[in-house]
Amino acid sequence: MSSDSDWPPIPPMQSGLRGRCPRCGQGHLFNGFLKMRKECEVCGLDYSFADPADGPAFFVICFACVPSVFLGVWLEVQYSAPLWIHLLVTGPFMLLTCIPPLRPLKGWLVSSQFFYKAEEGKVVRRNTEPPVATTQ
Repeated sequence: MSSDSDWPPIPPMQSGLRGRCPRCGQGHLFNGFLKMRKECEVCGLDYSFADPADGPAFFVICFACVPSVFLGVWLEVQYSAPLWIHLLVTGPFMLLTCIPPLRPLKGWLVSSQFFYKAEEGKVVRRNTEPPVATTQ
């Protein structure tokens, strides 16, 4: 086990999109398609800090699912395509634009959390009482 200062910083785009450890850039981030490993097998970084939540799915919905729906609507309006055309064209297009980006996006978000040292937000309450004037 080593500290973060022993490793040069790696940009999230470089390590995350490849599914590599955000600290050393050599170990694997995933154990399977989207399941994260517990720690890096090279540098021992514990991945428990990582919580990309629904971020990858949100980006895929915004940038991949919407164009897929537009393709289906366009096919229907322009050509009155039968159902089998939608199954052969729109279905594979949707699968190819929605599933493959999930892993690189999740890796990028996890690497960004490590690179920018993101953590859960905390509410800091300030003293709201006005300062007391002292007279001499």
